[in-house]
Amino acid sequence: MPGNEAAFPTLASSTRATPAPERIAARTSYGFEVRWYEYRGACVIVASGEYDMGSITALQKALHTAAKRYAKVVLDASGVAFADSSFLDLLLLTHQMGTLRLVAPSAQVRRLCEITGGDSVLAIRQTIEDATAV
Repeated sequence: MPGNEAAFPTLASSTRATPAPERIAARTSYGFEVRWYEYRGACVIVASGEYDMGSITALQKALHTAAKRYAKVVLDASGVAFADSSFLDLLLLTHQMGTLRLVAPSAQVRRLCEITGGDSVLAIRQTIEDATAV
């Protein structure tokens, strides 16, 4: 399945205003999609759909691979419609590996972070520009 280190190509630094996302996992019956691109030296991962124990693997591989290769990883969670404790656990584990910034979390993800205290641990930003700033 895509998402392993061999399928996570190294991108050259981009100065383009709108970087072209690279697909690293396709939509599935769970209705999730993971795309990534490099922006300002950070790896930006765009997640959308629903994440639980049955669908978290592609996102887990993408985040862990990115955390090994980049000093800063940004997760755009604006398109995440559902997330359970496995999603939150993944965020916390990735945060422990390096710099993880969560961008524009959906209302469901924001609520999950608030009720568990994850928002006091994770760096949450409103825009990708804010998340990639020094």
